[in-house]
Amino acid sequence: MTAPEPTGARVRLRPEIAALPPYRQGRPAPADGFKLSSNENPFTPLPSVIDVVAAAAHDINRYPDATALALREKLAERFGVTADEVLVGAGSVALLAQFILAAASPGDEVVYSWRSFEAYPGLATVAGAVSVMVPNRPDHGHDLDAMAAAITDRTRVVIVCSPNNPTGVVVTAAEFEAFMAKVPADRLVLLDEAYAEFVRGDGSADDAVDGATLIGRYPNLVLLRTFSKAYGLAGLRVGYAIGPVELLDAARATAIPLGVTAAAASAAIASLEPVAEAELLERVGVIADRRDRVHAAIAAQGWPVPASRSNFVWLPAGEATTTVAERLFDAGIVTRAFAPDGIRISIGEEESVDILLTILGELVPGSQEGHPQ
Repeated sequence: MTAPEPTGARVRLRPEIAALPPYRQGRPAPADGFKLSSNENPFTPLPSVIDVVAAAAHDINRYPDATALALREKLAERFGVTADEVLVGAGSVALLAQFILAAASPGDEVVYSWRSFEAYPGLATVAGAVSVMVPNRPDHGHDLDAMAAAITDRTRVVIVCSPNNPTGVVVTAAEFEAFMAKVPADRLVLLDEAYAEFVRGDGSADDAVDGATLIGRYPNLVLLRTFSKAYGLAGLRVGYAIGPVELLDAARATAIPLGVTAAAASAAIASLEPVAEAELLERVGVIADRRDRVHAAIAAQGWPVPASRSNFVWLPAGEATTTVAERLFDAGIVTRAFAPDGIRISIGEEESVDILLTILGELVPGSQEGHPQ
């Protein structure tokens, strides 16, 4: 039997998917440069984590535990919930996709702040949902009053990102509590806390919201976190969600089976061991101190940078975004440019700091070498 002759007809695809740009990683850094584009942890993995990953390699001919039960039990003990109230996925972004698919039908709405995590628009589109982007406040934080006002009968999911990626601004505990009082109880709220470990505060209502303190309080709230950033497991893809069983079961139904490898689950468990975690959180402290130092130096140069509580800083370069990003790239600093809004600069190796500050010092708005007014 011969194959039919080509007719020139194109395969029918969903037009919104065909038009959707794929997620793109930041450019790789040159051999002698620094990759500050992906919010990765600059420290190498702990030896104990490397050991368990190597051990897992002996069984890669076998499928992993589909539910990552051992990791779920470890997290359940930590957060005071049952294992059924914990869902593990291939990074928090995979979990976001699962929850949106579970809650939003074609034509339904997903509400989130903008600019925020760049994956949100694509995840909504893939589900057939409509994105409702609520502009950030002038200080680059969420306008939660406007977000609450944007909720309609078609809204099915609301996403709050704190600290916000890419601006680094947090939602305070008081702001979030007031927001939840306005959100209808039948709308799913996803609290995306991928960078929660980098927040340092006093625990007051004026401090950042902490999803761990809200578990069990709201029947429509799911907390999302990841091992990619603070725990340095970005290459293994493992994140988790905590929330009501009914909501997690719905997300489980939308998941691609066996998405979390045995190596990833084992590495996450090893990272939660007391000695290992203490060392990892010490590293987080180093990154946070470096972040504060970089922020203070950039602000002193004259850049209008918002205070960040994450492992990156946001440079609102406006129309000069591409020009500034290219100058940094030429100096060996790879950043993430979101033209025409600004540049997200991850906090990386200590050796990158002087180069970064030198270039930005030459490009301060209004300076002789900087972009024109």
